[in-house]
Amino acid sequence: MKKVIVFAYILILGIKASAQFLITPFEKSNGKQTATYFECIRYYEMLDKQFKSISIKLFNTTDAGYPLHLILFSADNNFDVLTWQKDKVIILVNNGIHPGEPDGIDATMMLLRDLALRKIAAPKNVALGFIAIYNIGGALNRNTFSRVNQQGPESYGFRGNAQNLDLNRDFTKNDSRNAKAFASIFHYLKPHIFIDNHVSDGADYQHTMTLLSTQHNKLGGSVGVFLHDKLEPALYKNMEGKKWPLIPYVNFEGANPDKGWAAFYDPPRYSSGYVSLFQTIGFVPETHMLKPFAERVRSTYSLMQAMIEESSRQADQIIQTKKASEEAVIKQTGFALTWKLDSSRFDTIHFKGYETGTKTSGVTGMPRLFYDHTKPFEKQVKFYNYYKEANIITAPKAYIIPQGWHDVTDILKLNNVKMQRLPKDSILQVEVYHINDYKSLPRPYEKHHKNLDVAISRKQQSIQFLKGDYVVSCNQPAKRYIIEMLEPAGDDSFFAWNFFDAVLQQKEGYSEYRWEDVAAEYILKHPEVKQQLEEKKKADPGFAASASAQLNFVYKNSPYYEPSHLRYPVYRLPE
Repeated sequence: MKKVIVFAYILILGIKASAQFLITPFEKSNGKQTATYFECIRYYEMLDKQFKSISIKLFNTTDAGYPLHLILFSADNNFDVLTWQKDKVIILVNNGIHPGEPDGIDATMMLLRDLALRKIAAPKNVALGFIAIYNIGGALNRNTFSRVNQQGPESYGFRGNAQNLDLNRDFTKNDSRNAKAFASIFHYLKPHIFIDNHVSDGADYQHTMTLLSTQHNKLGGSVGVFLHDKLEPALYKNMEGKKWPLIPYVNFEGANPDKGWAAFYDPPRYSSGYVSLFQTIGFVPETHMLKPFAERVRSTYSLMQAMIEESSRQADQIIQTKKASEEAVIKQTGFALTWKLDSSRFDTIHFKGYETGTKTSGVTGMPRLFYDHTKPFEKQVKFYNYYKEANIITAPKAYIIPQGWHDVTDILKLNNVKMQRLPKDSILQVEVYHINDYKSLPRPYEKHHKNLDVAISRKQQSIQFLKGDYVVSCNQPAKRYIIEMLEPAGDDSFFAWNFFDAVLQQKEGYSEYRWEDVAAEYILKHPEVKQQLEEKKKADPGFAASASAQLNFVYKNSPYYEPSHLRYPVYRLPE
């Protein structure tokens, strides 16, 4: 009996010693400092050596030259991911996508330690993956000034990565090696739930933690219903019990929330929009920038803890609804490429804010807005969290992509899209899109002049394809991702991000003096084109006064005009 007591006492001392040894930089500084990149990685290496429940896996190389560290936690010490995918809820957490918003970095270091030490419950039906620091280049670019709106820590990383990209706009276009590594991690784990830790910007209010969820209508299926009706209410109740009352990501304009606000629209360029294409529930926690760093980190810790607890309690439903939604998507025929806010529907939420007023600016001498912390209020406000489908398209049997567009096919492969190659040169009857009109942003946005407001027409046509061209069947788990990326009108499609801009430029042309003779001969032999020309001259005085416009009209209605100009180079194979 004495031996048992002595052993227990030694074990307790050992746990206490371990806990003392594993104090984080955040804790050592009394909540004023965030770990540097190298401190963070060394800390996880210590955890990996000390605990069988923790394992580190490296993925690819980022733009900064360092690989992403994926820290895995399993209460039963089993790191067979294929086993996880059978009977565990898998949660993937991303930290430091904006290293000036480091709350998740420090919260995760403490959370993993406490899970390993069993200071908090470590359920066996939940498996965890944490990306230690995603934007490594930004984390290494440390400063004390770039987050002027934010209260602490003393120093932090920069928003742009090693290419000066905002990685939270890179999940579909994949300009960064970071995004490519992330895709590898995401499809390796196949998580049920994804968390991307951030710090907010904008209005002032009492809440420390706000939460942006995957929009439930866009997520769709049984998993979308479960998110809205079961998981979110449970999380809000759990956080209330932890004394961190949650509010949806605050998105109202100006100082007055009386009219409520709309749920953030998250197209697939953002993490939560991207993961929803694979029926994964996405969360973007946004701590309030003006709350002390220590409070923000602790609320982030509590939210991740709440997510683990609720995932364990509702594990069977989470697993079943994701599986059901994955199966339903494969059978689905109509897909919305855009979504519109339904202003007729809303939820009611409890908001804790501050009264606003005006006072004289010390800079301009003019009236300025301020939030009066001596006048807190609580009220019920409207939260518009319902979206309706728009621009619905019917899925084809398959898409055909000529092999020359290898940047596109490489990203599809990275996202586990299964493709076949044509075994021989073939002429196939396909549906062809023509780009009738589009707009491009006048200034660069994340290395691109993004295309938008795309107008298309379509027709059936016989097209010559070559041996080795890609056939992408829609009958596969990545169906929704395939459609949103390959349909030109998609919010964040490959066309939107300029992958196909080469077809927007005409490559061949003519000298007018030479074309005059050829065109005259052509319309004599094709009176239908001559008739179209005359009709357009009657209907359009400006056209009738322009010889160049008339010559170009005949050219574009002749076989001399290149068929590939403005022809979208991804073809739909009908059912």
